[in-house]
Amino acid sequence: MEFIMYEAEGQVGIITINRPKALNALNKQVLEELDMALNSVDLDTVRALIITGAGDKSFVAGADIAEMSTLTREEGEALGKKGNEVFRRLETFPVPVIAAVNGYALGGGCEISLSCDIRICSDNAVFGQPEAGLGITPGFGGTQRLERIIGVGMAKQMIYTARNIKAEEAYRIGLVNAVYPQEELLGAARKMAEEIAKNGPIAVRNCKKAMNDGLQMNMDQAIVIEEKLFGACFETHDQKEGMSSFLEKRKEKNFINK
Repeated sequence: MEFIMYEAEGQVGIITINRPKALNALNKQVLEELDMALNSVDLDTVRALIITGAGDKSFVAGADIAEMSTLTREEGEALGKKGNEVFRRLETFPVPVIAAVNGYALGGGCEISLSCDIRICSDNAVFGQPEAGLGITPGFGGTQRLERIIGVGMAKQMIYTARNIKAEEAYRIGLVNAVYPQEELLGAARKMAEEIAKNGPIAVRNCKKAMNDGLQMNMDQAIVIEEKLFGACFETHDQKEGMSSFLEKRKEKNFINK
């Protein structure tokens, strides 16, 4: 892959969007390679995933405007479909995904972070959906995910005005969970991923599925999903190990994803 790097460190996988000369902007090739990188994740061993951008200026500065500027209506719709397919796959990926946003996260960059379970950022991060200023709408899920994360009113304000916001405001409105100095960001993401990875992997995956699926349903339907995923944890090795370690007051737990 030319623009995506993937590495696994123990139970944590790290995807780096590596197109720094273009501020890691998304084009068709980057989207295709991101899809390929997700195929490379060994779900038998990796229990949490981090996505970040190469360099210290940009997470993802948006979609490649030069590439988009000449698209026809049909081509624009096809690009939106491709981006939505990859981002939806990221959103529903079995293991939790942490966006470590280092610098610009604009347009498609903001949207890829919205597809992740958790967002943390560096103190120089800038978020925004500038599409309306370019004569288009957000096309990779921004009109749908942003309002679900920060609320309808604030999302409409961000999208309608096309105004960028800095890290402190992103934290204030709940777009990110924490802000770190640039040099501490990836370490903080790794620490969080490792905290996730030490828990029962079947339980964590079922929690993600229950929350994601439940958001699309009313409460009566959602709690049925929870009940089934709760029940599915029982009779697994990891459930027996987790509970026996608690009862025996053992700190060590041997979770094996079975």
